[in-house]
Amino acid sequence: MNYTDLFTKVKKASAGISLLDDNKRNSVILRLADLLSDSTEKLLEANRKDLDRMSPENPLYDRLKLTPERIAGIASDLRHVATLPSPLGEEIERRTLPNGILLRRIRVPFGVIGVIYEARPNVTFDVFSLCFKSGNACVLKGGRDAENSNEAAMEIIHRALTEEQVSTDVALLLPSTHEATAAMLGAVGYVDVCIPRGGRKLIDFVRDNARVPVIETGAGVVHLYFAKDGDLEMGKRVIENAKTRRVSVCNALDTLLIERSRLADLPELLAPLAAKNVELHADERALEALNGKYPAELLTGADDETWDKEWMDYKMGVRVVDSFEDAVAHIAAHGSGHSESIVTSDEAEAVAFQAMVDAACVYVNLPTSFTDGAQFGLGAEIGISTQKLGPRGPMGLKEMTTYRYLLSGDGQVRP
Repeated sequence: MNYTDLFTKVKKASAGISLLDDNKRNSVILRLADLLSDSTEKLLEANRKDLDRMSPENPLYDRLKLTPERIAGIASDLRHVATLPSPLGEEIERRTLPNGILLRRIRVPFGVIGVIYEARPNVTFDVFSLCFKSGNACVLKGGRDAENSNEAAMEIIHRALTEEQVSTDVALLLPSTHEATAAMLGAVGYVDVCIPRGGRKLIDFVRDNARVPVIETGAGVVHLYFAKDGDLEMGKRVIENAKTRRVSVCNALDTLLIERSRLADLPELLAPLAAKNVELHADERALEALNGKYPAELLTGADDETWDKEWMDYKMGVRVVDSFEDAVAHIAAHGSGHSESIVTSDEAEAVAFQAMVDAACVYVNLPTSFTDGAQFGLGAEIGISTQKLGPRGPMGLKEMTTYRYLLSGDGQVRP
């Protein structure tokens, strides 16, 4: 396969997207939402072929699985993206220099955005809609696990583009091969930025091997600290939602930290998790407090690997800490910079937690499940950036743009 020819076509097509009227870009996205709704059974059929090749016990199974409800949700997100204001041309800065030159800074697209992702077919639609709306072309490389689902999704995307008389070269799905990954990571001059969405292994591989710029996303080792002044009923709700709403996503809770003075409340705090068969990997003090009060078959001791684990499953670490400072230190040592939360009624402690914990999203009295572009009002999302240089947190339309300086004068020359 000649990847250079493919990338050249995408690069050429990308130049025309930002020239399209925003109404035209919205029409494509709305048409895609309609076609997706009409193609539910076809997409489910392709998805079933992928699911048949994966064990339901695999933590990625839930991410891979499409349902009529999830497809309807994707279509709804697409329609929401179409309603959002375009960031293109937005004036970020405007000032007149002492010499009379007018300086403006405006938002412009990157050009071509490459995304490498694992078993999440919804990403195909999310990435296309956000890239297209923000004036970018996209090159997608999904995992082999979702091969049939992604191909069916791209077929629907290309149909929407064709019906709206826009070149299908603005969206390219690469084969799910290692060769295709290498081609994207080496596509200097064609791919302007590459975004990996997946586990730590994928993200590390992309960062270590890419010759094109990379925005890191995703791997989440997520904590919740139940402080000495935490409300018990609130804690139960928040922990259950953070852990069990969807265990396979990157914002799901991985480790609960509990202040030692609240240890007697631990069995009640985790009772909702017992009802959902969550396996706990607890340190010595937590294990002692839970013995006889949490199902024995779901209770095991923690080891050195527990605290750095992104479970993506009905499993969770539990650790007792002696103080607020110990909790913050644990998060600093084991967190991934994704999402962290505290349950407390002490306002000063809440303020200190948000000031001291270094993560893209830091919550007070809320579950980490809110780390999501749609929940932030961004429509869909490209991913959750965990780095500090460039975009951070959920990446929506504005995060898919860079900027350009425009300067206008009246014949001034530099002395």
